[in-house]
Amino acid sequence: MVIPHGGIEQWIKSLNISIDSDWRPWYVDGQVAGYTRKYTNNGYRLTYSTIKGAGHSPPEYKRRECYEMFYRWIHYYPF
Repeated sequence: MVIPHGGIEQWIKSLNISIDSDWRPWYVDGQVAGYTRKYTNNGYRLTYSTIKGAGHSPPEYKRRECYEMFYRWIHYYPF
């Protein structure tokens, strides 16, 4: 799945939710794999995660990072 970063930023802004924790790195094997930003509003939470250096097709170039991001999301493991 490919979604432009700018489009996501605009969509999140339209939700009118507050930033809970600003951009911070997340790691795979001790290396920065990407960055996350957490939002919250009235009990709802949203975590926006990026993959560093992935370009337009992350699964092609950053397989391990994509797997780790999905694994953490599906198992509610914090970024």
